Amino acid sequence: MTKILVADDEADLEALIKQKFRQKIREQHYEFVFAVNGQDALDKIKQHPDVDIVLSDINMPEMDGLTLLSRLNESSPLIKSVIVSAYGDMDNIRTAMNRGAFDFITKPVNFDDLEVTMEKTIRHVGQIRETLKAVKENNILKMYVDEAVLNFMGSREYESSLMTNETVEATVAFIDICGFTSISEKEKPDVVVKILNDYFDIIVKEIIAQGGYIDKFIGDAIMAVFRGEYHLDRTLDACLAVRNKIASLPEISATVTYVPQVAIGINSGEMISGNIGSESLKRLDYTVIGDAVNTAQRLQSAATPGQIIISEQSFLKVKESFNCIRVGEVSLKNKTNPVVIYDVRD
Repeated sequence: MTKILVADDEADLEALIKQKFRQKIREQHYEFVFAVNGQDALDKIKQHPDVDIVLSDINMPEMDGLTLLSRLNESSPLIKSVIVSAYGDMDNIRTAMNRGAFDFITKPVNFDDLEVTMEKTIRHVGQIRETLKAVKENNILKMYVDEAVLNFMGSREYESSLMTNETVEATVAFIDICGFTSISEKEKPDVVVKILNDYFDIIVKEIIAQGGYIDKFIGDAIMAVFRGEYHLDRTLDACLAVRNKIASLPEISATVTYVPQVAIGINSGEMISGNIGSESLKRLDYTVIGDAVNTAQRLQSAATPGQIIISEQSFLKVKESFNCIRVGEVSLKNKTNPVVIYDVRD
């Protein structure tokens, strides 16, 4: 059961929520706790430390919703908040997001949209709790693992096994957030990092949804790898979704006219997969390397904002499933001949 705290000074909101979610309350899917302002919400959280998410208005007496967000981040960082307010202007949205709000819904409330947002927030909280649980279990494991296993993990045999590799057929995507470095000149460092992480979170969700995994974060870019059946098709589906989601985001603030876009390079082929790094330092990254990977990065460099660039070889594989536009020939580093590239539209 998910425990949800609602902070709002509107007298009829409690009855309305109980009415709209009566079935979920009966089924013990939701349990609601109600507070009339931010201070009351903090007091209620002390009484109910198992609160998972908070739905909060902005304009409340004694302590407003934006102050509550700041206090929650300090005292209860695992609790995620959704702002539900009639004050839906960009300044309030940006302030709420910078103070840690997970999402923002405007009044009058569309309860179907509210429930979708609540479920999304609940899943996010669940993922965080599972990650923390795994970390704790890992630390506990160190206390109880058989000594012979620990000795093996410190042996040359174990170190050697980490250095093994294999040749795989896969697709690599390099996704760059265009022009993001210019924001660092106009915004505070904590704001820059928060915005970049928000963008990365959107991208990562679409990659995972198509069965890909994140190989690494490179500055304001992501390298993703897709293996298995239809790996090229799934990569294109993921990148199209990424482009659409990022393009639909608003400008950062009223003073910074930056609208995010991505430039993407995709390439398929044979590559080496293994733990690459320094054995002596015991610092290894499980990654893929090879000409196919290098080509994907160079295709990304050839992409302009909003483009998803593939080679002619990839185009011939997907032309019946995806709408692609021929861009022309480009010269890529370490390639003797020009390469014909295509922009994937949909």
